[in-house]
Amino acid sequence: MTKRVAIVGYAQSNHQYDMPVPREDMVFEVVRGTLEDAGITREELDTIISASTDFLDGRTISGVFYGMAAGVYLKEESRVEEDGTLALYYAFMRILTGIYDIALVEAHTQGSVFNPHQVSFYTLDPLFDRQFNLLNDIATAALQARMYMNKYNASEEEIAMVAVKNLTNAASNPHAHRKMLDITLEEVLNSKLYYDPIRELTMSPISDGACALILASEEKAKEITDNPVWILGVGSCQDGYIRDRNLHKLESLQKAAQRAYEMAGIKDPVTEIEVLEVSERFAHEELMIYEALGLCREGKGKVLIEEGITRKYGRLPVNPSGGALGADPVCATGLIRVIEAAKQIKGEANGYQHPHVCRALAHGQFGLCAQKNVVFVLGGE
Repeated sequence: MTKRVAIVGYAQSNHQYDMPVPREDMVFEVVRGTLEDAGITREELDTIISASTDFLDGRTISGVFYGMAAGVYLKEESRVEEDGTLALYYAFMRILTGIYDIALVEAHTQGSVFNPHQVSFYTLDPLFDRQFNLLNDIATAALQARMYMNKYNASEEEIAMVAVKNLTNAASNPHAHRKMLDITLEEVLNSKLYYDPIRELTMSPISDGACALILASEEKAKEITDNPVWILGVGSCQDGYIRDRNLHKLESLQKAAQRAYEMAGIKDPVTEIEVLEVSERFAHEELMIYEALGLCREGKGKVLIEEGITRKYGRLPVNPSGGALGADPVCATGLIRVIEAAKQIKGEANGYQHPHVCRALAHGQFGLCAQKNVVFVLGGE
């Protein structure tokens, strides 16, 4: 990649359930915080990309209402109706065209306004699956988890260990929604069962939250900050519908990661990446993500969690911020992972900073059973 693009500023809300402000205020605060972090004004922005959906916003053409809060007045702007990492990918490509130099990316969801699990029903096949009214994102995740467990002999205890790790990590993150410092394996295994084997504490919480970041071309980035975080590689891929894919593995994530690694020149992610922030909406997904990202062989994700390799201060920490199990404002979740990875590189992850981070990976997903995936590899100077 001949042109370089960097992250030069970011901000996120304190994620929670039933945030006591409208989404417009929530968006305004993170956009203002991002501009302040970068030390620039709205007038210097060339393009603004937002990530949300009318379904999750609970109203039609919702961009009309929050657009002014995002600063789009008299600006070139667009919207991505899914995860914030896809909006970031779009902004990244816009800067690479050479037409734009500075882009702001904003993402938000207020899950307390319109339940994301109800929204997931409308992503099902309208002619068959919706008619039976049996499936949603939790039910399909349960089918995936059971298929994975049966194929690779993974246990509920090993999956619960992921939840213990991430909920404990979230306790050190001031922005996290669900913080459980002293959570035990027994508490996770005894939490409410939704669809076997999915339990309340092995799935992400319904969160309200927003985040934003600013991208800049190499020339502008060096003018704005002495400590830019460069996008070294990016890849994306979308899998087939749930009936048309192997649910026991994340093939689209594997392909997205391979593309990102190739662009970034990564040969061995285990030795060349120091920290990973991934979007695990269900605890079992994190084990599958390990495998898809090439951190271990297929079916061996449980070994990484059993041996503590992916703990906050382990050899290869995954989700030191708490991940999606700590907070899941759906459309913002992936972009939050990018911000958390950038914080690790800049040494700003107070309370959960991993020492000497030069390269970090961030992952976003969208759709049933992690159908669509985006991977970013980030690096410092």
